[in-house]
Amino acid sequence: MSQKRILILNGHPSKSSISGQLAHSYEKGAKEKGHDVRLVHLADTDFDPNSEFSGYKNLKPLEPHLESFLDDLSWCEHFVLVAPMWWGGFPARLKGMIDRAFLRGRTFDTRGTGLPKPMLGGRTGRVILTSDSPWWYFRFFLHRPLYWQIKRQILGFVGFKPVRISHFSQASEPKPGEVEKWLKKARNLAIRAI
Repeated sequence: MSQKRILILNGHPSKSSISGQLAHSYEKGAKEKGHDVRLVHLADTDFDPNSEFSGYKNLKPLEPHLESFLDDLSWCEHFVLVAPMWWGGFPARLKGMIDRAFLRGRTFDTRGTGLPKPMLGGRTGRVILTSDSPWWYFRFFLHRPLYWQIKRQILGFVGFKPVRISHFSQASEPKPGEVEKWLKKARNLAIRAI
């Protein structure tokens, strides 16, 4: 297996979280296989998550941490996003990072006719979600709206394909030994770089 450039984003607003543990476990497995890894913690970044509805013509200048994140996205061949699902979506700060950094001319191109063209093609994605909702409720009653948003409206829109999702549920009160199983699975996903 060839080595890959892997970017991991811990999208939890706090570093001391199950998401943070999962991100570190994935990082450990990827490094064991010799992959070149960069790990970014959302909690360590400093930026205004409010885009202020400035539109395409009057974009708010990007803070250094957002510029660095965009550089890392361009550098990587495989992007791993580890995040909790809160109220059916991402935490507000993570959504703010996406709103601010996934920009026209940087991640997608609107020139020409038809739909915008992705600018980050040739890369793959892995999303590791945690939630309190049981997986069966999220799948059968809610029909996994966040999966569609991630795969088609965010990562797929800018060129990441395929995007695979692992979902660990009932994270606030996991059964004994459950978190250890999740950490092992995250490490094994990294060893296979998927």
